[in-house]
Amino acid sequence: MSDFNTSSTAAVWAGEENLFAEGAICLPVFNSVTFGYDDMGEWFDVALGRKKGHIYSRNTNPTVRPLEEKIRIMDGGEEATSFSTGMAAISNTLFTLLAPGERVVAVKDTYGGSNKIFIEFLPRMQVDVCLCDTSDFDAIEREVAKGCKVLYLETPTNPTLKIVDIERLAKAAHAVGAVVVVDNTFATPINQRPLTLGADVVVYSATKYLNGHSDVMGGLAVGRKDLIDRIFHYREITGATLHPHSAYMILRGMKTLELRIKRHNENGMRVATWLSQHPKVDKVFYPGLETHPNHDIARKQMTGFGGMLSFSLKGGFDKVVTVLENLKYAHKAASLGSVGTLVGPPRTTSHVELSEQERANAGIPESLIRYSAGIEDGDDLIADLEQALAKA
Repeated sequence: MSDFNTSSTAAVWAGEENLFAEGAICLPVFNSVTFGYDDMGEWFDVALGRKKGHIYSRNTNPTVRPLEEKIRIMDGGEEATSFSTGMAAISNTLFTLLAPGERVVAVKDTYGGSNKIFIEFLPRMQVDVCLCDTSDFDAIEREVAKGCKVLYLETPTNPTLKIVDIERLAKAAHAVGAVVVVDNTFATPINQRPLTLGADVVVYSATKYLNGHSDVMGGLAVGRKDLIDRIFHYREITGATLHPHSAYMILRGMKTLELRIKRHNENGMRVATWLSQHPKVDKVFYPGLETHPNHDIARKQMTGFGGMLSFSLKGGFDKVVTVLENLKYAHKAASLGSVGTLVGPPRTTSHVELSEQERANAGIPESLIRYSAGIEDGDDLIADLEQALAKA
C-alpha cells in the first residue's frame, strides 16, 4: 500500500503499512548502533547501496526510515531524510546546497536561528547573502533575476505570520536555475504542500506540530531525490542524526496530526478574531483574517491557517509582561505547535539570538506576543486572554 487518498490516512499508515517483528502492529525502537551480516557479499551490497538495509545508525536506522517515508508521502516528495533538530535540517540543507562564491536570496522574516545562518555563518563561508523585504515580491524577483543558487522562503513566517507567494517566486527562481527551499514548519503538510507549488526542498522542525507534544526534538527534509540524496550525505558525514526513540515519538505524534491541526486551525482563527476586536490590542498577525495583507495568497496556497498567531499590545513591553504573567491556560515557554498553548515574546523565544536592533530590522516590535494556540477549548482560551488583558 503506497497510495493514500487522504492525509489523515497517510498520517496513520504511511511508512508503517506492514506488520513488524513478531507480528507487532507498532513500530519497534531499534536502538542498535550497528547491524551485522553473516554473508559478506550481502554486507558489501548494502554498504554500497546496491541492496536495501542498514549498516550504522548514524546513517540509517529501521525506526527512523518509516518516519522519513511518512513525510515523503504526505508532502508528495521523491525522497526524505531526517535530523536531530529542526535547525539541523535547515543548516544541513543550506550548507549542502551552497558553496563559497555562490549567492542565496532569502526573506528577512525567518526564524531567528535561520536568520543567524544568513547574517553570521554563511558570510563566513564567503556565500553572498541577499535578504529581501518579505512582502515585496517584486523586489525578491528582481534579486533572484540577478542570479542565485538557492531561494530560501518561510511561510507563514515566524513570528509575524507573513505569507510568501511560493508559486510565483518558485517560477522566478527556476528561471535562473535556483533551488527553492521552503520552511513549512508552521503550516505542516496538512495546511500547505510547498512541493506542489514549485518548491524543490521542504524543511521542518519536527519538534513542533509534527510531534505535537513538546517532548522530543527532530527535523526533516523532503523533496527532489537528487537534492535529498546530497543533503543526506552531508548529514551522515557531519552527524546530526535523529535518534531512533525520537523518530518513534514523532511517528506516534503524527498519527493524530490532522486531528490536532483541525483544532489548532479552529482555535487560531477564534483567538485571532477575538483579539482583533480588543481595545488594548494594537495589531493582530494571522493569515486567516481578511485584514491580513496577504490573506488572498494564504487562501490560494493553504487549506487551513494554523494555530500560530502573534499580536502587539498598546503600551509597550510592560503590558506584555503583565499579560503573560496572568495567563493561566498557556505555558510561558519557547517552542510552538504543542497540544498545550505556548506564549512568549520573540525576545525570549523565536528571536532570542538577535539583538533588539536586529529584531527591529526584521519588523518585530518589542510589544509583540507570539501565541501558539493549543487544542484546549476555544472558549477557555478566550476567557483566559480576556482576564489577563483586563489586568494590563
